Amino acid sequence: MRTFKLILLVLILAFLAVISGASWLTVRHLPMRSDPTAFSIPPGASLRAAAQVIEAAGIDLPAWQLELMGRLLGRSAKIKAGSYEVDEGLTALALLDKLTRGDVTQGELVLVEGKTFRQLRAALNEHPDLAHDSAKLSDAKILAMLGAKENHPEGLFFPDTYLFHKGSSDLDVLRRAYKAMQPRLAAAWDRRESTLPLKSPYELLILASIVEKETGTSADRPQVAAVFVNRLRRGMLLQTDPTVIYGLGERFDGNLRKVDLQTDTPWNTYKRPGLPPTPIAMPGLASLQAAAKPPPSDMLYFVARGDGSSQFSASLDEHNSAVAKYHKQ
Repeated sequence: MRTFKLILLVLILAFLAVISGASWLTVRHLPMRSDPTAFSIPPGASLRAAAQVIEAAGIDLPAWQLELMGRLLGRSAKIKAGSYEVDEGLTALALLDKLTRGDVTQGELVLVEGKTFRQLRAALNEHPDLAHDSAKLSDAKILAMLGAKENHPEGLFFPDTYLFHKGSSDLDVLRRAYKAMQPRLAAAWDRRESTLPLKSPYELLILASIVEKETGTSADRPQVAAVFVNRLRRGMLLQTDPTVIYGLGERFDGNLRKVDLQTDTPWNTYKRPGLPPTPIAMPGLASLQAAAKPPPSDMLYFVARGDGSSQFSASLDEHNSAVAKYHKQ
């Protein structure tokens, strides 16, 4: 009988100790090595592994205590992977709540219409919240890792704002941008004007990239697309400066010279008929749609007015007069 009472007393004391300890963990503010403290829970991590990551990050909470709390509260299988950032004043219970809600911190990358893949790679390499897994890879290797069928990366990535868990691979962001472009390009191709002088969605992507680079104000975009489509239909040279600049690559110093227009590259549309072999930048949705379905027009030329807009002309004489007028201004 005395043995039974002794065991019962021990169990009661143990229960009270657990309750007391659990209560302490819900009110004690966790000391931290730095404020705020950041850590990342990898996909598939167990509660034990997550607790060890948190303790190693400098949060004064023994891993076994967080693991025990999670198991007692039935949350051991509810930990969400991702990047977290916590401030001083947090309790163990609040930390566990944060982990099970998946209240992660996010990074942001904005891909801008009209930027080249070289500029995109530079933005990836400079981003502080991304793992730079693509930094030492060739363009061809990157495409292979993304599962892309194309041989050239230019224009394949949809310009948009991409949110991601801090510490994510830059290849994951590229993969999302690549996959985002595919349905938008396909939709534009499916809705294209029936007599469009293009043979494939990829040619539409090329044309859209030129429209993107040549459009100074959004109101002009449809007419810019119409000019290039009209020139393609008539077999005229496209004669667009942005393609020449793209062909010059890093040799371009910001000043396009007459000798540059006379230097033959695959992208020099002053020297070579038709479209260049690849896009020259990332086109946005509006440029895809404008290139796929330009408005009826007899315009063949345009010149910048100097305020972002363009003056369109149907004849060379009109165009030369517009050039003389606006260049003089």
